[in-house]
Amino acid sequence: MSEKVELLSPAGNLEKLKIAINYGADAVYAGVSHFSLRIRAGKEFTFETFKEGIDYAHARGKKVYATINGFPFNNQIDLLTKHIEKMAEVKPDGFIVAAPGVVKLCREIAPDIDVHLSTQANVLNYLDAKVFWDLGVKRIVVAREISLKDVKQIKEHLPDMEIEIFVHGSMCFAYSGRCLVSAVQSGRVPNRGSCANDCRFEYTLYAESTNQNTLFRLEEEPGVGTYIFNSKDMNLASHIQEILDSGAVDSLKIEGRTKSPYYAAVTANAYREAIDDYYAGEFKAEKYQRELHTTKNRGFTDAYLVHRPFEKTTTQNHEYALSTGSYEVSGLVTEDENHFMCKYKIYPGNDVEIFAPRGAVIEECENEIGKIYKNENGIYYVNFNKILTETNKELDSVHSGNTNKIQLPGKLPYLTMLRVENTEEV
Repeated sequence: MSEKVELLSPAGNLEKLKIAINYGADAVYAGVSHFSLRIRAGKEFTFETFKEGIDYAHARGKKVYATINGFPFNNQIDLLTKHIEKMAEVKPDGFIVAAPGVVKLCREIAPDIDVHLSTQANVLNYLDAKVFWDLGVKRIVVAREISLKDVKQIKEHLPDMEIEIFVHGSMCFAYSGRCLVSAVQSGRVPNRGSCANDCRFEYTLYAESTNQNTLFRLEEEPGVGTYIFNSKDMNLASHIQEILDSGAVDSLKIEGRTKSPYYAAVTANAYREAIDDYYAGEFKAEKYQRELHTTKNRGFTDAYLVHRPFEKTTTQNHEYALSTGSYEVSGLVTEDENHFMCKYKIYPGNDVEIFAPRGAVIEECENEIGKIYKNENGIYYVNFNKILTETNKELDSVHSGNTNKIQLPGKLPYLTMLRVENTEEV
C-alpha cells in the first residue's frame, strides 16, 4: 500500500476536473464517448479537452484515469479498438475497464498504461480478483456491496494488488449498476452508459384480484405514490478512520461525474480534510459531515462496507428523489479572478459565504462595490453595495441565467464559489 491513501474524484467535464483538483483530489476519473459508462458526462469531453485536462492535472502532480468501462457488442469491437488507441495517445495514468476482453485488448494496445478494473465487474472475493490480476490488472475497484472484512481478505491474498473503494455518492437499487429497468422502460441501457435513473422516479402501486376482477391503488401518501426503488446516497466520511486503519485500501473514490461543480468541490474538500486529519491524528467526523450535508442528496447511508446487508433497514429513501441541500451556490469566480458568474441569486446588502479552493489566500477589502471580510469564526464573506456587470451596468440583483460577468470588490481565487444557506424545503 502507498504511504498515503489516494483521493479520487469524478470529473464530468474540464471545469469539474479543475475544481476537483483544486479542492483536494489526488486524482480524477473521466471519459470520452459512449464507451465511458456515463454518456452524459462523456459528451462533455472531447479528445482535445480531455488531453487539456490531463496536462492540467499532470502539471500539478495529479493523475487522470480514463473510463472505458462499457460492455461492448461484437459490432463495436473495431470502434472500441480505435478508441483505446486514441485514448492511449493522450497518456492517461490508467484505464478503468469492466469486461475481461477489454482488459486484454487494453494490455495489447497500450501495455504501458495501467488497467484498473471497474466496479461494474462486481469483484467481491480474492478468487475473482486473482483472475484479473493474472490478466494484468493493477487495481480493482471492488463492488459497492462488499464488506471491509472481504476487502482485507483480498489484500491478504494479493498484497501487491491496489484496491479502490467507493466512499461517497449515488447507490444503485440493483447490484453495482447491473440493472435493466431503464432499458425496459425507456430504451436507455444502464450498462452501456445511458441509464435514465428510472429507480429515482415515483411509482404508484396497484393490487389486482383476478377472482373479483378488481384493481386497487396502494398509496403511502395520497397523491404522492412511492419512491420504492430509490436508494439513499453512500456517505462513509464518518468511517474513514476504520477504513484506513484496515491497511487494505489504496484509493477512496467519490461517485458523481454528472453531479454539480459544487458537489465536486465539497466532496473533494471534505474527504481531503478527513484523510489529512486521519494522518494527523485529528479525525473529527462531524466536521466533514457538516460540509457534505450542504450538497443535494437523497439522504445518506453508510451502505454495506461496515454492515452486512441484512442488518441494514435504512438504505432506501421512500419520500423523495433528491433534496435541495442546505446551501445554494450563488456564484463561481472566473479565471480572471475579478468577476463571478451567477449560479443562483445575489442581492446587495446580503452576506454571501466564500468557499475557496484549498490553500487559497483571501485578502479582505472594502470599496464602493462592496467588501470581503472574515467573521469571528474565521469564515470569509462578500457583501455587495452594488451589483455591477463587467461593462459597469448596475443591476438591482443578479440571478441564474444572467450571462454577464459580475464584478467583485476584490480578487478571489479562480473557481472560488459563493454560497448562501438554503431556506427551501425538500
